Amino acid sequence: MRKPQSVQSLADFGRTRLSKSFFMRDFLFSEIAALHGFANVPDDPDLAIAAGARLCEELLEPIQDAFGRIAVRSAYRSPEVNGFGSEQMLAGKAGYNCASNEKNRAGHIWDLRDADGCMGATACIVVPSFWDRFQNPGDWRKLAWWIHDTLPYSDLEFYPRYFAFNISWHERPARRISSFVEPKGVLTKPGMDNHAGDHREEWAALFS
Repeated sequence: MRKPQSVQSLADFGRTRLSKSFFMRDFLFSEIAALHGFANVPDDPDLAIAAGARLCEELLEPIQDAFGRIAVRSAYRSPEVNGFGSEQMLAGKAGYNCASNEKNRAGHIWDLRDADGCMGATACIVVPSFWDRFQNPGDWRKLAWWIHDTLPYSDLEFYPRYFAFNISWHERPARRISSFVEPKGVLTKPGMDNHAGDHREEWAALFS
């Protein structure tokens, strides 16, 4: 598929169904693009679709099946959009929270493979039903441990507002969870004592 160059071709691209609930259009909105006039459109639509479909089918759909509708906060970013956001962040501008394009290959930039040639995709999401029930300090760990035990994620990174979090699918999953919410830092990663095994005691309250 060629990069969309017209309203009709972009509309058709947006109608691409990635999974039973999600379409490509659900992941294309960007405040940076909207405010600064960028087209947040992939140069390689086929790769973006392939990576996005795995993210949706293997991670987002199971979360939505378990907890109800999820809200997509930020997802696909073109290299142009992400690069601009990264520059603004380095300049100290508030609200621009983009890592470099190199770090976001196979992350928020779905249509670029990483340095090892692997594809991947990231979305920042909120689970409203979870937030409605669990807002105490450290409660984000309940959802984190459930995802860790249940789904083939690569990275999770949690944030304070609504316990929003980045969730990544990758061909070579890192299986790493970190947080900017207390307790901040790395919750688990390969090699840590808490990484293996069953963590049901940490997340059983989700379904009580």
